Amino acid sequence: MPHIVTVFGASGARPGSPEYDEALRLGRLLAEAGFTVCNGGYGGTMEATARGAKQAGGATIGITNALFDPRAANRYIADERKAPDFFERLRRLISLGDAYVCLRGSVGTLTEFSLTWTLLQTGAIPRKPFLCIGPAWREVLDAYCAHLPFRAKDLALITHVDTVDVAVDVLRRSLD
Repeated sequence: MPHIVTVFGASGARPGSPEYDEALRLGRLLAEAGFTVCNGGYGGTMEATARGAKQAGGATIGITNALFDPRAANRYIADERKAPDFFERLRRLISLGDAYVCLRGSVGTLTEFSLTWTLLQTGAIPRKPFLCIGPAWREVLDAYCAHLPFRAKDLALITHVDTVDVAVDVLRRSLD
């Protein structure tokens, strides 16, 4: 059974934008590496990662939210799994993942990042690869460290990388 990589990122990224193109490449590279892509199933980087994966012949899972009905999953989601609310949607996104990748995003992405990190930090879920891609995450983590009391062992749960290519290489080594 292929490993599932849950990807978090911006819902507002539009085709042709740097965020969308980065997510499209990530989805393609994940599929080419044999991973299943899981995300929130809607637009932006969710659409882009699913699109890249599907175009490369990979599997895609979208965890959508019944509160958004009748809004459907994007057309690149092969397996839509509708959650009844935000809490269950987050639980499913996190519990399905064998690894997590955070792209640049907004409040929702920050929520997904924070909850995943907390669950890893407390041992509520087993240790799994948890990657943040790009300079925005470096700045976020630097701001956290400058103003909040983080322990080195908590920060060690996060792997920061600059590109999607490096992220997929890290995942290949970590999950094989």
